[in-house]
Amino acid sequence: MQTFKELYESTVKSVLDGESATPEAGDYDPYHLDCLLNPEKNPIVIRTGKCTCSKKEKCDCLERCPFGALSMGKDGVEVDPELCLGCDNCIEGCAKEKLTASTDIIPALKAVRGAKGLVYAMIAPAFLGQFTKDVTPGKLRNALKEVGFDGMLEVALFADILTLKEALEFDKNIINDGDFQLTSCCCPMWIGMIRKVYHQLLPHVPGSVSPMVACAKVVKALHPDAMTIFIGPCLAKKAEAREKDLVGIVDYVLTFQEIKNIFDALGIDPASMEESEKDHSSKAGRIYARKGGVSEAVELTVKAIDPHKKTKIVTKKADGVPACKKMIQDIMDGNIEANFYEGMGCVGGCVGGPRAILDVEHGTELVNDYGNNATYQHPAENPYVIELLHRLNLDTIESLLEETDLFSRNIT
Repeated sequence: MQTFKELYESTVKSVLDGESATPEAGDYDPYHLDCLLNPEKNPIVIRTGKCTCSKKEKCDCLERCPFGALSMGKDGVEVDPELCLGCDNCIEGCAKEKLTASTDIIPALKAVRGAKGLVYAMIAPAFLGQFTKDVTPGKLRNALKEVGFDGMLEVALFADILTLKEALEFDKNIINDGDFQLTSCCCPMWIGMIRKVYHQLLPHVPGSVSPMVACAKVVKALHPDAMTIFIGPCLAKKAEAREKDLVGIVDYVLTFQEIKNIFDALGIDPASMEESEKDHSSKAGRIYARKGGVSEAVELTVKAIDPHKKTKIVTKKADGVPACKKMIQDIMDGNIEANFYEGMGCVGGCVGGPRAILDVEHGTELVNDYGNNATYQHPAENPYVIELLHRLNLDTIESLLEETDLFSRNIT
């Protein structure tokens, strides 16, 4: 019988060759094929073989899940999609290598190649250097066009807009000692943790969508027939795109590793592409990709929009699920040491995502360089942000506090 990897590779090749994605009857597991063709109907974490752990034995897979999403069924580990946030801990720690991440490559490729409208690649701020050091944003844009995308949008521009919104929220709500705000827009694991485990703190979380969702919403507001495909280092983004109030906004989520597989299969070398530079995001939006980036961006923007504010922003941040849980527990215990808290589920931030290609240190260095090379320091001085807001009929930056469709979300 074909392994999951063998079935995956043969099915992807068939799609790229223009053949049917459904193989002829053969020696493969129908469950595996269903996971490949219909990932949205299956959990983010799937089984690639029958788990050999005995129900009576201590199963490390179950213990490694920080959200209690795993249980032992008759055929092995089962994943509760309502609880799974896509942290990758169980996959990384499965000694029997019977767990793997869901992949959206096959339906996404079929959709790109069969699309009647525009297809946009929405690239996460952590993309610098992920496809070799010589791949600039412009070259990556043209490489994605070779795949079949009509354009590439840097989600950092929409991180700019969410930074501006969170800075306005802070300026409005944080007045007295003891007031605090939990950053709301970046990491789905962080927000999922608060919603599902520490929901008492939800009043301190402004209702904002993530930059990924904001980007997709804006694309579809301006181009209703467009398709949106997010590309990043994160499995949790696949889970976020499936949340009940967000379904259909982001059509597909692909990881950096999945895109690299597509480039390799098509013989596309991004480093050899022509340049196509378009510089739209500020430093604030670009540094979202590494730990501390969100709080630094918001702090920079708060100072810009209200330089005389008496209550200064005091930040505290944590990266990695254990550190985030500890920081939240400290808040629950009344140990309030800051008025702006940032949590990121992966160690190092998004650059430490489970499907990043670069190591955390190198990824962080490149993100910092990209941020420092930005023309604008923060979104309040970024003319592209202002121009985009005007196109969306938002005449002032303060309009973001009243806007309820594109950038806001009820997270209760």
